[in-house]
Amino acid sequence: MATTTDVAAPVAARRRTGALAWIRRNPTITIGAAILAALVVSAFLAPWLADDPLSFEPINRLKRPSEQFWFGTDQFGRDVYSRVIYGTRISLAVGISVAVFATAVGLAVGVLCGYYKRADAIVMRIMDGLMAIPSILLAIALITLMKASLFIVIVAISIPEIPRVVRLVRSVVLTVRGQPYIEAAIASGTRGLTIMVRHILPNTIAPLIVQATYVCASAILTEAGLSFLGAGTPPEIPSWGNVISLGRTFFQIAPWIIFFPGVLLAITVLAINLVGDGLRDTLDPRIARRM
Repeated sequence: MATTTDVAAPVAARRRTGALAWIRRNPTITIGAAILAALVVSAFLAPWLADDPLSFEPINRLKRPSEQFWFGTDQFGRDVYSRVIYGTRISLAVGISVAVFATAVGLAVGVLCGYYKRADAIVMRIMDGLMAIPSILLAIALITLMKASLFIVIVAISIPEIPRVVRLVRSVVLTVRGQPYIEAAIASGTRGLTIMVRHILPNTIAPLIVQATYVCASAILTEAGLSFLGAGTPPEIPSWGNVISLGRTFFQIAPWIIFFPGVLLAITVLAINLVGDGLRDTLDPRIARRM
């Protein structure tokens, strides 16, 4: 008679084999997710991995990278490594917050516009007007009208991203709404809210997840650009954009101040894009069939 252990062993082996096969089929997601996981862990463990990023030590100003200062020091004697590690928190917080906020608002507005034609005629003209303004200029304008803070930066970056999500969701809803089963549900007297939640909303999840990854990457780059221009997070908050902005004056004599946060910024955006491309290839049935 087979015991529980005898039955569980083959099941566990099949699961491990299936997981390895999935990793081999989706290398881009695996690589991107591994990089992002390392960044998230370093952000959570920043107090244990690095010193105070605001600690001034003028005697150590503009020190080259060494065993004591892995990424060197800036013009105020602050450890660049500590500032980069703590900056990971800001960049990830901005990227994830903007992606969640823009996706949630864009999903709600896009579903309503795609389902109700009267709302579509009005709201989409507003979305077109927002898309006509360069996102970074709109963000700068919003930040200058209010006191700069991390929350204001997140809101200012989210607003230009919402129209892109709205247009994507709207296009999916318009396609699904013309399907026979939706027409049958409408003819049977099913409420519009029920149709949107049960039948339309599930069809938007796959493209929305992919779009959210691109929004996250774009938000991280925008925040760095705003901070570099002095219109982003306040100087007392260590972010990659602030570190690069403060180090540009000393680029010729201390290039490490710009180099290390720039490399982390590029790696983070690359990892997010790898995850987004991998999810697109996995969730899109047409691409999956070709592969």
